[in-house]
Amino acid sequence: MANFLKVGRADEIGPGEKKIYEVDGIEVVIVNLDGEYFCLEDVCTHDGGPLGEGELENGHIICPRHGARFDVRTGDALTLPAFEPAPTYQVKVENGDLYVESY
Repeated sequence: MANFLKVGRADEIGPGEKKIYEVDGIEVVIVNLDGEYFCLEDVCTHDGGPLGEGELENGHIICPRHGARFDVRTGDALTLPAFEPAPTYQVKVENGDLYVESY
């Protein structure tokens, strides 16, 4: 069963923005997509690039190294050179605080 760890405040990430946090020693990027929060591991499955440094576009995060696109909702790799999904984590908001699942 997953536990949830508090990482910050929801109002730290505006709509269409992202922020990198560390959860249990793993860097993750949380994205605010029209008021819904999604969390992916901050690593491109193609070559380990930092997804959190990439641009957001239409619900996708684009790896800054080689341009692979990932769906922020599901982690699915949408374009080459990546073909494996990025790991995702559940996010919940309680009393304005952001929590990310942890194992």
